[in-house]
Order: sequence, then structure tokens, then C-alpha cells
Amino acid sequence: MEWSILFMGPVGAGKTQAVRSASDIEVVSTDVRASDETARLKPDTTVAMDVGAIHTPAGRRVRLLGAPGQDRFDFMWDILLRQAHGVVLLVHHGAADPVADLDHHLAQMGRRVRGRSLPVLVAATHGDKAPHRPLDAYARHLESRRHEGVHPIPGIRRLDARNRDQVRESVLYLADIIRLRG
Repeated sequence: MEWSILFMGPVGAGKTQAVRSASDIEVVSTDVRASDETARLKPDTTVAMDVGAIHTPAGRRVRLLGAPGQDRFDFMWDILLRQAHGVVLLVHHGAADPVADLDHHLAQMGRRVRGRSLPVLVAATHGDKAPHRPLDAYARHLESRRHEGVHPIPGIRRLDARNRDQVRESVLYLADIIRLRG
């Protein structure tokens, strides 16, 4: 069986980097030069998707999908969420209001996955940008809000999207949860 894990989150959270770090194959990317306010954050941006894959020790394949972070490309979220068996929701921990970013993406997922149960692993990236900001604000927010069809996995992770082992461990953990839910 093959599972698809989707990386979602705001612009600059590390979705493309996570897919590149973890993939066992050359990543297909749709990054182009940023031509709007995103250019202040980074030179390139994803306009459709990133695609990679992990081959597990058990001989299974996990497809890695990276979604664009900009709302103007949200039509891709519909397409990618239909294919996803689970989501790694990356939150830029150093952003001005990362809890609002978390809520926005959970709400968008909830609107799009009605009638399905989608496990979501929340991971805080760019921890070095706000090292003293605690992760418990995310956990409190997740406990206080419910989004139809979206089921955040308890516990928020710190994740360095550049670290192959960290990203792969997170993906394989989510894949195990998907497998166990059957």
C-alpha cells in the first residue's frame, strides 16, 4: 500500500525543504521566482506542488506532497488534500502570529475534507527564530478548537525541515498512525 503525506502551512514554513530533505527520489518541484510580497521572505515560491517519496524499511512507499503556502494557490489544496492520507502541518514558529497561521490552515483543511477523517501532525519549524516561545500555545489552541474532519495528533513537535532524520521520523510516525487506523 502507498500513502500520501501532505506538507501544508504558511509561506516560508519549510514545506519544500522538508520534502527535499526526506525524499529518496529527486523531487519534482514547481518553485518559481516570487513576484509579490512573498519575495520579501524568500526568492522562490511553490505554485502547484512538490513531489517526493520515501521507501520504508518494510518495503512500502510514502509519497510526499508539498502544498503552496499562498492562499491564492488554494485550489491546489483541494486537489492535494483529496490525495492525502495525512498532513504534516508546518507552523513557522518565528512568525508574528503562528497560532493564527495554525488556525487558518486547520480551518481551510476542515472546509475541504468534510466527510473524511484526516490525521494531522503539527510541527513547529524555525524554532531558532523564537527559541524562548513555548509550544504550549499551539497545544492549548488545538484543545480549544475543533475543525470538522481534521484530527490533530496530540503533541506538537519541533522540526528542522533541513534535517533529513527529523523529517523522515515525523513522516513515518504519521504513516504508522494512518496504518493503525486502517
